[in-house]
Amino acid sequence: MEYILIIISAIFVNNIVLAQFLGVCPFLGVSNKVNTAIGMAGAVTFVMVLASIVTYLIQVYVLQTLNIEFLQTISFILVIAALVQMVEIVLKKISQPLYQALGIFLPLITTNCAVLGVALLVVKKDFNLIEGVVYSASTAVGFGLALIILAGIREQLDLIKVPEGMKGVPISLVVAGILAMAFMGFAGIV
Repeated sequence: MEYILIIISAIFVNNIVLAQFLGVCPFLGVSNKVNTAIGMAGAVTFVMVLASIVTYLIQVYVLQTLNIEFLQTISFILVIAALVQMVEIVLKKISQPLYQALGIFLPLITTNCAVLGVALLVVKKDFNLIEGVVYSASTAVGFGLALIILAGIREQLDLIKVPEGMKGVPISLVVAGILAMAFMGFAGIV
């Protein structure tokens, strides 16, 4: 039951973009087309889960063991950046089609604050490794869901007449605000 609460809470109630405002830059920047949004969602899911596993292990077995928790943020940033670079290199050598599918999005993920935010939240919420993986995967699914919904709406907005002053980012922010209010409706579930 605990895992179900973590999943529902991370995807709907405490959505990383719509409730916690982490990852807004790629949320607005990559949401022009649904295909692009799906690719970014897949890449974020992969990196977020992998990063949360590695940062959790570093937190428990290195930072807490050596009593240097104050280096948490800088070490997590370095680990995430190195992890993204290693994933990019390995994908390029092992699976060229997967590298081409995710290659565009991998450098963007390095600067996605949602990945760092989830790694820090896993430690802050005192999750164990399995709970942390479930939380990070659910958070990535929530990010992807919000991203794909916004991309679908933005594609539809391209087909209608939008006032000149509202085109682009302004209408996207209005739609994101409405999405955030819609996701707030799930707050009574958890």
